[in-house]
Order: sequence, then structure tokens, then C-alpha cells
Amino acid sequence: MRRPVARNLTVLAVSAAVVASVGATAPPAAQSPGGEKTPLAVGYGGAVSSVDPDASAAGIEVLRKGGNAVDAAVATAAALGVTEPYSAGIGGGGYFVYYDARSRTVRTIDGRETAPSSADEDLFVENGKPVPFAEAVSSGLSVGTPGTPATWQAALDRWGSKRLASVLKPAERLARDGFTVDETFRAQTASNEARFRYFPDTAELFLPGGRLPAVGSTFKNPDLARTYAELARKGVGELYHGRLGREIVETVNEPPVDPASGWNARPGDLTVQDLAGYRTRLQAPSRTSYRGLGVYSMAPSSSGGTTVGEALNILERTDLSKADRATYLHRYIEASRIAFADRGRWVGDPAFEDVPTKELLSQRFADSRACLIKDDAVLTSPVAPGDPRDPKSCDTGGTAAPTTYEGDSTTHLTVADKWGNVVSYTLTIEQTGGSGITVPGRGFILNNELTDFSFAPANPAVHDPNLPGPGKRPRSSMSPTIVLDRHDRPVVALGSPGGATIITTVLQTLTGFLDRGLPLVDAIAAPRASQRNAAQTELEPGLDGDVKRQLEAIGHSFKANPEIGAATGVQRLPGGKWLAAAETVRRGGGSAMVVRPAR
Repeated sequence: MRRPVARNLTVLAVSAAVVASVGATAPPAAQSPGGEKTPLAVGYGGAVSSVDPDASAAGIEVLRKGGNAVDAAVATAAALGVTEPYSAGIGGGGYFVYYDARSRTVRTIDGRETAPSSADEDLFVENGKPVPFAEAVSSGLSVGTPGTPATWQAALDRWGSKRLASVLKPAERLARDGFTVDETFRAQTASNEARFRYFPDTAELFLPGGRLPAVGSTFKNPDLARTYAELARKGVGELYHGRLGREIVETVNEPPVDPASGWNARPGDLTVQDLAGYRTRLQAPSRTSYRGLGVYSMAPSSSGGTTVGEALNILERTDLSKADRATYLHRYIEASRIAFADRGRWVGDPAFEDVPTKELLSQRFADSRACLIKDDAVLTSPVAPGDPRDPKSCDTGGTAAPTTYEGDSTTHLTVADKWGNVVSYTLTIEQTGGSGITVPGRGFILNNELTDFSFAPANPAVHDPNLPGPGKRPRSSMSPTIVLDRHDRPVVALGSPGGATIITTVLQTLTGFLDRGLPLVDAIAAPRASQRNAAQTELEPGLDGDVKRQLEAIGHSFKANPEIGAATGVQRLPGGKWLAAAETVRRGGGSAMVVRPAR
């Protein structure tokens, strides 16, 4: 598909008129029932963008039957549990951001997984030392109480128009009838093959006949189809209070490992009481103002909203629309570096930690940090955090700590409906392939989300807000985002998978679209850089040229990363029109669809 030519937009006019000028160049996309990936679609009646065409088609099906954006988002998410089982599913959690067109307000659901009630700061410590990360991942020890089913029900109860049973039907059918295996699914299976073979139920499901699934073959998951059907009949209480929940607990506490593998699948300590006590959090979004627009995202327990917001505030005083490419990237990289330094010191689960969310998002604090950035020099990582409660200009006196590792899986979907409601939803099972542990006979993999906790303090001299605790939510980087104009109407909504690179992907895509004047599909496709308060900035191949040499000349150091993130987004156009955009190449390309290409 031909991509539209990028055009510069005036930064101060990202309004309906500017949105119209972007959309005018975008050709309408032919619609398919799934299977064919198209990264751009423009039309009416609502839009869905995800990484997978079958999942996007599930959302479109619900919209065509009169469902709203929330209904379609749950349907799309459930379908991603079928086609993207290594990234998301009912064994995981996520963050749901919703724009209500009637009240012109943004609301959010924190559906993050929680640690068992028995967990303490030494959850991942053995014999006085942290458990090796690679060993913790594929274990019952890493599994938190899933939040995804509760998120679906909470969203439908508050803002949906359909019942759970109705919106699960497309995913149940997809699991039963199967989907076509593509290169990405096979490659992800291959990268997990060794550890999948530790667990006989996982190997039986995802290595049919003992082999990797062939590209072009049909992959069916009848166990998951039956699980979805059961949830449709009995409700999500079956997971939190019923037999399914008991099966999850048994699987976590006695991981069904192949004895011949020799793998030490450390048991967890999850209880039926942990599942019964799980609650989603309906909470206010994070909010910051950028170029006169309102940028809304997830407040803690995710660090996405505060870190993207702080970086935007740092960049507020720079006219990125007029900067050359090297200057733009330098400013973006340094703002990311500083925001990650502050994230590591201050952000954790607010039910356990005193998180200064308001102060982290204040322009006063951002200005005190922005003065650290010089056009002819590079900050040395790790940068010390500032104190948002008592900002001191250009202060470098804090104690620095490195950014801890997060798995790079996860998936994101973005939905809009004909009434103007919008959903930006990021969901995950953490690592690609999660814990690797499949609940026997149920067709889904359990998360390894608890490995997002710090295994030990990032810096022993400073309190780490991300250490484990009973019922605590591990810090996340998920950044589902919705941007509103001065009249509180949607401009754009987007998000991405990618562990800690989610934050930089969302930040770079937003500045590419809002500041650099790129059409949304081009802002998503643009080659990425990711700096997370580390000695080196990760760089995709598309930036390995003159701009890299210019940045190296002032002190930047880079390491290659073949693929960073996999964003999706929707954009409001005039007259009830929507533009959906997804990746053109990353993860094999994404899938953007609209209900009707024309009125």
C-alpha cells in the first residue's frame, strides 16, 4: 500500500482543520474480513487498529452490529488472546484508557496484575542473592493474579453497550476455527521453543505434533474456545471465584514441568483468596498540557503517563517543528533520559508508595530538569533524579540508579466508534511467551508480570518504590494515550508494546505527529531511538546514517536494536471520519480497519 507523503504542519494548529489536512492525503483502505494486513484505513462508522487483522476484524464486527468503542475494544482484545497468545490473554493484565464523547472526559482502568498476599521484598531472593532473571521468568514465582478478565467486565459494566458473552463470540469462533500462521507467530514460537518444551501442556498446544507451526497453516485452539465459552456463560467470576481460578492456582503453585527437562520451575504462592480479592482500579488519568493540547494516559501503577508527560513538558520550551533532524532527536533523547531517571526514583504502586504524580507532571519541575540539556553535549547516564516536591534548577545532586529490565512483549489496540468514543488499551502477559506455563486444558499462557518488580534495590542507598509487596502491582511502562484539543475533542489516540521502550515509542510518535507534521501512519513507521537513562541509546537501522554521525559527534553512543515497539493509533477527522493507522513493517505490519470506507 502506498503511504502518504509526509507534510509539515504548523504546531499551533493541531485542531480539526489541521487534522483534515493530514487526512486529505490518505487513501481509503479496502476492507477484508481478516487475514490481510493494511496499515492505513480512512472512513466512517468507527475504526480499529491492532497488530493483527483477525483481531481488528473482530472489533469491526462488533461496531457493525451497533456496539460502541468499549465493546469493540474487548472483542479485539479477546481475539488478540487467540492470535497473539505470547503477548496477551486472560492470563495477564493491562491498562484501559477511555474517552467518553458525551461528557468529553477521559477515564481509566488499572487492570495490572498483583503479587500474592504472601509476597515481600525478598520474593526473588534466594540464599541472599537475586534469582537469575532468565530462571525467574519461566516459573510460578513470576505469576501475578490476572487482571484482564476483570478489566473487560469493568469496562463493559461502566461504558459498554453489549454483554461479555456477545463480544466474546468473534474470539471464541476464531479460536475454534483457527487462524493462519504468519512469519511473526512462527518466529515467536521458535524463540520460545526450548522453554515451551519444559511444560508439556504448552508444548502440546503451541508445538503441534512436536514441531513448530508452519507458515500458512491453520492454528486452532479449541481449549481456549471452550474457556471463552465458559466465561461467556458464567462470567469472569469463574476465574476469580470458580473452578478456573482454582486451576490457575494449582498450576502456579505446582508448575506442570516435564521432569526430564531438568528445569527448576520454581513454584509460586498464589491462593484462591488472592484471586477472589482482586479488584481493578477505576482512577483518574495522568494529564499534561502540550502545545495547548491535553495529553491523557495512565497514572501509576504505570509509569507511562508520568514519564511521557514529564518528557513532553521538558520539550515544551523547544520548537521541535523548526529543529533539524539531529537537533530534534538530541532533544528527544535527552528528555527521555531525564524522565527515566525520575521515573526510577519516584514511581511505584501508589497503594504502597507515596508517588508525587502531580509534581512529576508539573511544568515547574520539567523546567528545572530541562536546563540540564545542552545542544553541544550529552548527559552522562545514569542521570541522577530530581526532587519534584522541591525542584531545584539544574540539580545534579541526587543518587542515580539504572533502569531495570522489562520484557518487550505486550500488545496495543486503539478503537473509535461513530459516536466519537475512543479506547486506547495496552494489555500484556509480560515477556514474549509470558511465563511459558499453560493452564492445562485451558488454552492460555500465564503471565510472568512479577518480574517487572525490582529483584533487589536498584540502588541500595535510595528507597526503591518498585520492590515486591503483598498485593502490590509491579511498575509498568504501558502508555495508552489519548490527546484532546482545546474543546476536549479527540485529536489522536495511540499506544505500543515494547517493555520500557513503550514510553519512548509513544513519546517519539507523539512528537513526530504533533511537532514534526508527520501523518500518523508515517509517525508510527518512522525509525526509532530509545534512551532509558542508560549509557547507550538503542537505535533502529533507519537512523544508522548521517544523523547518527552528527549525534555521535556531540557525544551520543548507540547500540543497534532491529525493532522497537509496534504502535497503533486512530485519528479524528472532520465530519465523523476516522483514520486508523498501524505499523507498516514492525511485527510483520499491523492492521487498520474502518467500518465503512465511504459514507
